[in-house]
Amino acid sequence: MSSSPTKILAISGSLRGSSFNSAALKTAADIAGESAKFTFADLAGIPLYDQDLRDEGVPEAVERLQQQVLEADAILFSTPEYNYSISGVLKNTIDWLSRVDPQPFADKPVAVMSASMSAFGGARAQYDLRRVMIYLNAHFVNKPEVMISFAHKKFDDSGILNDDDTRQHIGKLVAALGEWQQRLAP
Repeated sequence: MSSSPTKILAISGSLRGSSFNSAALKTAADIAGESAKFTFADLAGIPLYDQDLRDEGVPEAVERLQQQVLEADAILFSTPEYNYSISGVLKNTIDWLSRVDPQPFADKPVAVMSASMSAFGGARAQYDLRRVMIYLNAHFVNKPEVMISFAHKKFDDSGILNDDDTRQHIGKLVAALGEWQQRLAP
């Protein structure tokens, strides 16, 4: 019996064109092959959260992302670490999605990885992302953990990951997310 591919929405916490986190998500999609169907979220059009703006209605970019989250079987975040936490772009996006109905992260299987030029690989950002998402009732894969340290040495100028150990860890995380989604599926 073959199962259909897991629909994974990949959300990068970085807007930078040559982002290591976006490259890590593309690597995850390549590694997954036919076992998962990846869609990549675009956070660039999401305005800063403002209750006055929200009172006027939900911006189209937020509605589009809400729909993507709702349609996904699972979410894979990759976040940089800014000042010991997640990026403002990612936090802003989560703030918007926490205030729409239905709140799309509720009961959603989620995994996180991070890429950073530091030795810690974004570990503190992952912790903060998990704390934020607890309130939204997302269900995280706890292991394996993927923290890509010294990312500038592991990705080439084209965004290709050249570190076999890191590729293996990403592959294990994507597989664990698919298995977690199957366990949580109604």
